[in-house]
Amino acid sequence: MQRIKWQDSLRFLRKLSWKKIWNAALVVGSYYLSRWTGTPRQWGLPFTINFEPTTACNLRCPECPSGLRQFTRPTGNLKADFFRSNIDQLADHLLYLIFYFQGEPYINPAFLDMVQHANEKGVYTITSTNGHFLNSANAEQTVRSGLDRLIVSIDGTTQETYEQYRKEGNLEVVLQGVRNVVNWKRKLKSSTPHIVLQFLIVRPNEHQVPEIKKMAEGLGVDALSFKTAQVYDYEHGNPLIPANLNLSRYRRLADGRYEPKASLHNHCWKLWHGAVITWDGLVVPCCFDKDATHQLGDLKEKSLPEIWQSEAYQEFREQLFQGRDQIDICTNCTEGCKVWLNPE
Repeated sequence: MQRIKWQDSLRFLRKLSWKKIWNAALVVGSYYLSRWTGTPRQWGLPFTINFEPTTACNLRCPECPSGLRQFTRPTGNLKADFFRSNIDQLADHLLYLIFYFQGEPYINPAFLDMVQHANEKGVYTITSTNGHFLNSANAEQTVRSGLDRLIVSIDGTTQETYEQYRKEGNLEVVLQGVRNVVNWKRKLKSSTPHIVLQFLIVRPNEHQVPEIKKMAEGLGVDALSFKTAQVYDYEHGNPLIPANLNLSRYRRLADGRYEPKASLHNHCWKLWHGAVITWDGLVVPCCFDKDATHQLGDLKEKSLPEIWQSEAYQEFREQLFQGRDQIDICTNCTEGCKVWLNPE
């Protein structure tokens, strides 16, 4: 397992360039200078991008706007030509590209073609999937696309537990999908993608942590990660909050109410290093703005470098310094408070 982790790290390092490193240094420098002075400054371009392949999803997970069909923004698929024209302008600065925001990426029929294009541009690529579309053909194309990291969500070791969160999901289909990717990696003698099994800890599945470790080993994946769950209605408790609060993003107060463990510091690293782009080209501050209520620009009208340095972006950064507790998408943010368990 340690050797595999090093292989993944080396792949990432091989895709670096002096231009990417210098840009990242500018971003980091401007972030810390902004914190020290209390005045937001932004140098360089974002070195991480979330590009949303689609808002559509086949599941109905209870804490997901896509699964609940609660978006006020339109549902659609990212167009390949639109993606290529934008990523071609940004590839020289990107450390990695996340093909995910809301929805299930594999629903977009052009998804893996876009992954391949980004790979050919020398960008480290990541996606997250619920695993229901990893049939043999898609698994083969996934490996051939050059995707660097594939995160597959498996939030239960039995169908009964799994479907309590992954509503309308089929655990055996997902497990076979993982096996398909593992098998095609072996057939093609490929080191990619780095397959990560992700276990979102909620109350119905928290007792299965030991079992998922055995399952991951049996599947032959490269890594296993445990992630705490974000819930929207948390103040008076929620049936998804784990009984073991060490595995939760929330703490219980003396009066029985709950609050996020994370403190709302009046700055945010996300607003300096990355941007999130919806399928139709809207630029939003971060992945917590799921319904794109804080639109900072539109790639159909301006380039990302123009938007990144725009008055709208700068005003949002200034709002962070004035008080994140006044920004709706920040109040349930757990940046810096994710509990990652050691699967060893």
